[in-house]
Amino acid sequence: MSGLSVSLETPHSGKYDQPTGLFINNEFVKAVDGKTFEVINPSDESVICSVQEATEKDVDIAVAAARKAFEGPWRKETPENRGKFLVNLANLFEKNLDLLAAVESLDNGKAISMAKVDISMCAGCLRYYGGWADKIEGKVVDTTPDTFNYIRKEPIGVCGQIIPWNFPLLMWAWKIGPAIACGNTIVLKSAEQTPLGALVAASLIKEAGFPPGVINIISGFGKVAGAAIASHMDVDKVAFTGSTVVGRQIMKAAAGSNLKKVTLELGGKSPNIVFEDADIDNAISWVNFGIFFNHGQCCCAGSRIYVQESIYDKFVQKFKERAAKNVVGDPFAKDTFQGPQVSKIQFDRIMNYIKEGKDAGATVETGGNRKGDKGFFIEPTIFSNVTEDMKIVQEEIFGPVCSISKFKNKEDAIRVGNATTYGLAAAVHTSNLNTAIEVSNALKAGTVWVNSYNTLHHQMPFGGFKESGIGRELGEAALDNYTQTKTVSIRLGDALFG
Repeated sequence: MSGLSVSLETPHSGKYDQPTGLFINNEFVKAVDGKTFEVINPSDESVICSVQEATEKDVDIAVAAARKAFEGPWRKETPENRGKFLVNLANLFEKNLDLLAAVESLDNGKAISMAKVDISMCAGCLRYYGGWADKIEGKVVDTTPDTFNYIRKEPIGVCGQIIPWNFPLLMWAWKIGPAIACGNTIVLKSAEQTPLGALVAASLIKEAGFPPGVINIISGFGKVAGAAIASHMDVDKVAFTGSTVVGRQIMKAAAGSNLKKVTLELGGKSPNIVFEDADIDNAISWVNFGIFFNHGQCCCAGSRIYVQESIYDKFVQKFKERAAKNVVGDPFAKDTFQGPQVSKIQFDRIMNYIKEGKDAGATVETGGNRKGDKGFFIEPTIFSNVTEDMKIVQEEIFGPVCSISKFKNKEDAIRVGNATTYGLAAAVHTSNLNTAIEVSNALKAGTVWVNSYNTLHHQMPFGGFKESGIGRELGEAALDNYTQTKTVSIRLGDALFG
């Protein structure tokens, strides 16, 4: 790895060697064109380092490595060993938890306390799919006495995976776990804003026992490397997590090339519904977490808050007081809850939405401003007096900004909850089990939390209805994304069975 790493230091982990190359065939290599790009620290806007930039040529090399591995030794690898490799990788994540969390905080800006939880969840996800590797089974189907039929689940092949910047390593694990468990090989592109954690994690792949070419990790821009993966004729499947706008482009590229299989985990504008019989203090705690967790940079963020009119005024006052307690600042500080937004582009986008909300006549209950004069920090922002046609109510902001509105009854709550083109998540806060079940079942969302929010778990499927995506991450359901079904029907006779 000579010349393809730099010495960096974080307040949490101290000095470490940061890989900067493209990870292909279990080695860090230079990009063919020799291009690099800078990684920016969102806390102070300084340059952290530069990493190799993949182009179409590098994607070709990575895909060829993945294809060679898939058609060669990896295809003959036992399911048990695939599982062992994933468990080994999970163990290495836990062994290197402090380092991985520190790198995540460095280039993403998330609070170190949250980053540690992310890495622990990465390990849990990888270990979970390690357990699934030898449990992907087919079956025999009896049709007629002179026919032997069996159905088997086979890996799809070379999988292109394009991950976002909001949960860089967690999405790394969510994508790699099920794909490997099912016997596929991978070319994964990290987000250009946050490539560092993916490269540190890549340095653990060889140590975990994976053969060359099975998992390839590249850094690059979506419009170049991501587009090359989506349109590549030798990529059998593409999985993407990101915006709905880019998701549409991925689908077009897949259809216009080899009609590769596609799974998409896309945006959201999730409703967080609070009924008058809810424990108001508990609801406020979860509503606060639902929108301001991870700086609001969460696809399932509960950004549309609906409160039953009888408790609305009390709720707004208490919610403002709770939001004011969120500590916004240095991600490496012990008490920080909210760090900076990931980039200047994202910061400007969020501030534009705040301006549009003000210009449209919405009331800023709290926040609405930049925090400090260095770094991409934004105050937690709550809008009231909004209408359903406002941009801040309809469009995904992907920042610490929410709207709060009244509703009258269950029917009204369901109506406003579903008044969006998205359908990723939702939440219901109530002490009435009948209300919880009725409203949860009526909401058009892939995940509905009751009296909580953002309580994701690797055993539970996650994905969207409507324009929030296709397919499911996590749980047993994710295995369907990375297998294809084959039917074998054998006509019995002397030639085969004597």
